[in-house]
Amino acid sequence: MARKNLLDGLMADGAKPAETAPAAKRPLKGAIGAVSQSIEALKARALLDIDPFMIDAGGLQDRLETDDAEDAALRDSIRDYGQQVPVLVRPHPDDPERYQIVYGRRRVLAMRDLGHPVKALLRDLDDSALVMAQGQENNARRGLSFIEKANFAAQMRDAGYERAAICDALAIDKTVVSRMLQIVDRIGPDLIATIGAAPSVGRDRWSALASKLETGDVDAETMIDMIAVRATPDSDSNDRFEIAIKTGDESALPAQKHTGADGPAKPRASRRTVMGATTGTPIARAMMGHDKVVLTLPRDGGGGFENWLVDNLSDIHRTWVQSRSDDDPEQ
Repeated sequence: MARKNLLDGLMADGAKPAETAPAAKRPLKGAIGAVSQSIEALKARALLDIDPFMIDAGGLQDRLETDDAEDAALRDSIRDYGQQVPVLVRPHPDDPERYQIVYGRRRVLAMRDLGHPVKALLRDLDDSALVMAQGQENNARRGLSFIEKANFAAQMRDAGYERAAICDALAIDKTVVSRMLQIVDRIGPDLIATIGAAPSVGRDRWSALASKLETGDVDAETMIDMIAVRATPDSDSNDRFEIAIKTGDESALPAQKHTGADGPAKPRASRRTVMGATTGTPIARAMMGHDKVVLTLPRDGGGGFENWLVDNLSDIHRTWVQSRSDDDPEQ
C-alpha cells in the first residue's frame, strides 16, 4: 500500500509515564492572579498555525494499519473545505522549537501532502496525560478494532502504566483489559502486525486463534508464512486473519492444483521447508505455494548472508539460466 509506512514518522516507540510530577506553581491572588488565569485560558483555547514538518512522533502506536482510501478522502476534504478539526500537540520535551503530536496524525500527514500549515491546539502535557488523551480521543472518534485496543493496552503496560490508567484510557474495565493482554501475549506482536486491524474480528475469534497456537500444532511463524503465500494484493486484514486461523486445516483452505504427468489435476498443499547452514543452524524458511514461494531469512546471526543473497540474486539466476542452456542446447 502506497501510504503503508508514511505513519512511521508520526509513530513513537512508546511513551513512558513521567517519573515525577512537575512542581506546582504558587497561585497568584487578586487582580494579577485573575489576569494571569485569563491569559492562560486564552492560550489554551488559541489555535496555532504550525508547519506540519515541525510536528514529531508522540504517544503510542494505536492503528495497526492505514487506509489509503480514507487518507485520500481526508486529504481531498481538507483541500476543498479546509481543516475543520484542529489537532492537539504538546511542546517537544527535547527540542523547544518543535512539537509532538497527541492526536490528529492523519490530519498532519494530509497537511504535509497539501503543503499547508496545521491548525493545532497546544497543551503542556506530561507523558501520562498524552497517552490518556490519545486513547480517549481514539475511542471518541473512529473506534479501534478489538486487536488494536488490545495492542494499545499492551504498549501501555510495557511502558509501565498501571492497570487503572489503561482502563481509563480505553474506557474498559480491568477484567476486559486482562483478557486483552492475555490474547496479545499468546499471539505475539509479529503475527498481530502481519494480520493487521481485522475490524470484523472480535475477541472470541482472536481468543480462538491464541488457543490454536497454544496447542502446538502450528506456530506463529508458519501462520505468517502462510499469509505471505496465500494473501493476494486484494486481501485485507480480515482475509489475513482467516488465512491465519485456518493454517494447518487444509480442508478449509482454497484447493490448489497441479497437473501430474500421468493424469488429471491433483490437490497440492503448501509446504514449509527449513534450510540449514553447514553448521546445522537454520538460516531460512521457505513456504512453497502453488503460485509463489516465500523465502524468509532472519536478520540476526546470519553474518550478512541475507544481504549477500539479495545483492547476488541476479547473478545466481543468470548462472541457473546458463546451466539450463548448457544442458539443453535447443533452449
